[in-house]
Amino acid sequence: MLRQISEDVRVNLKDRLRELRDVIRQSRHDSTGEPPREIANLPPFPGKSLLGHAASAVDEALTIAESFVPHSRPLKIDGTTVKSLRTYFPEGNEDRQIDGERQFRRDMYYLTRAVLAGYGVDNPRVHEASFSAVQAAMRKRYADLLAVATAEAAATDQVAAACSALLVESLGHHPVQSGETASGDRSLNIKCLAPLALACGLASKAEGAPEPDILEIAVLAAEVREDRIRQACAQPDAVKELTPVFATLLAHLT
Repeated sequence: MLRQISEDVRVNLKDRLRELRDVIRQSRHDSTGEPPREIANLPPFPGKSLLGHAASAVDEALTIAESFVPHSRPLKIDGTTVKSLRTYFPEGNEDRQIDGERQFRRDMYYLTRAVLAGYGVDNPRVHEASFSAVQAAMRKRYADLLAVATAEAAATDQVAAACSALLVESLGHHPVQSGETASGDRSLNIKCLAPLALACGLASKAEGAPEPDILEIAVLAAEVREDRIRQACAQPDAVKELTPVFATLLAHLT
């Protein structure tokens, strides 16, 4: 229990530091993007340019410091980064459970940023802690569904149901923040999280290691069915409505 609490604290701290870093980068004197609201709303004054240069100095110092600190960012983020539902929601002791949670939130964080970058979204605010909450909620609310979906002989519709629940649960925790509202942009969340849920299903149905193009395939397939996915997500029983959509996609792509 104490180990999990310390892990949660560390992940939340990482999210807060990332947000601070984003503000610093947007405040640089040579930044081409819009300044953060806290800076943009200030009236003109002679020292404002000094703040920009100070932000640049802090940003460069943090970059140098990061180069000396080991971190677990994947060397390459593509389809091989995606893992199966069995990996993210394993059976077994506490160590296996914690390892599955750690892999899930870490992979989903970097994969979400990769998908957003593909859509041209610069400096998105993605909360890694939200994916920890998603993983915990899936285990609590969909334990029976995960049990059948992670079995070796799981049928396509069973995997599709688990992927549907994963998307619905992810949307409920809105890990992607638009910067304007605390609840995030639901449309943007659907656009980037639907491919990730589908990719998890593809990895679960794959024989052997996932192929590098699984993520790209999932993004293209989700775009084709985007309207149908959005309609299903708006229904009272979204998991039930989404399941045949994901089942059809998995059947055609595996």
